[in-house]
Amino acid sequence: MPHLFRLPRPRVAAWLACLFITAALPACSGPPLLPARQLSAVLPADLLLIGEQHDAPSHHQLERQVVEILGVQGRLAALALEMVEQGRSTAGLPRSANESQVRAALVWNEQGWPWADYAPAIMTAVEFGVPVIGVNLPRDRQRAAMKDFSLDLRLRPADLERQRQAIRSGHCDLLAEAQVAPMTRIQIARDLAMAQALLKIERPQDRTVVLLAGAGHVQRSLGIPVHLPESPPSTLRVKLLIAATPGSPLIQELNSPDRAPEADLLWVSPPGPARDHCADLRQSILPAP
Repeated sequence: MPHLFRLPRPRVAAWLACLFITAALPACSGPPLLPARQLSAVLPADLLLIGEQHDAPSHHQLERQVVEILGVQGRLAALALEMVEQGRSTAGLPRSANESQVRAALVWNEQGWPWADYAPAIMTAVEFGVPVIGVNLPRDRQRAAMKDFSLDLRLRPADLERQRQAIRSGHCDLLAEAQVAPMTRIQIARDLAMAQALLKIERPQDRTVVLLAGAGHVQRSLGIPVHLPESPPSTLRVKLLIAATPGSPLIQELNSPDRAPEADLLWVSPPGPARDHCADLRQSILPAP
């Protein structure tokens, strides 16, 4: 494990200990790690797609832990991000690069994605000498996607309607109905673009490309996996880890008895502070009385 002795953090020994237990040690900071037997269920993998709730702190802590574990094991090929557009990467930066240099290389959008949430996982990858790569569809290509009716055919009819309903719910039923289909096409186009970008990332044998994205992008029947080569006959090993908060409608969606499992592993995170996102959204878009 050549990277182990290059890490500046004294907690590496604790992480190594966490790998071999079925419950997290007190030495492991953040929420409990996935038990080793659960983490091993999604490894080895060529692509490990982690779906998050963007504003859940425990999900970002889990992501950093997974990046660090794979880095310590010498099994991390790259860290791919929904939060960064295609064409942007830390490749070429030294392991000693600081946060300002990394943010500049990624052209980080602080307004859309608070850096403090993602910096721990990103900087951990950089310290291991692993490239951090943007895979999202560039914004200037999204308007064309809204009018691309061929994208409707990328999903089965029932799944297309599920995706449209997810768009409605995700916007707190505030979208005009005429906007639902075009917004759904953007979602599908982004999933397609991320799938294509992931396949282009250099992946040495026995190493894993980890993707951080919203949980909706990672669902097996709706998101990025739809646009990846099927296995078999493909030899690509794709594993899906989705994190959800307790009581989230996502948990019911992922465990629907009517469909095949949407993820290889569902991690229910510790509860966080209650927040009414729809109330926040209404306040931001509706005129004040």
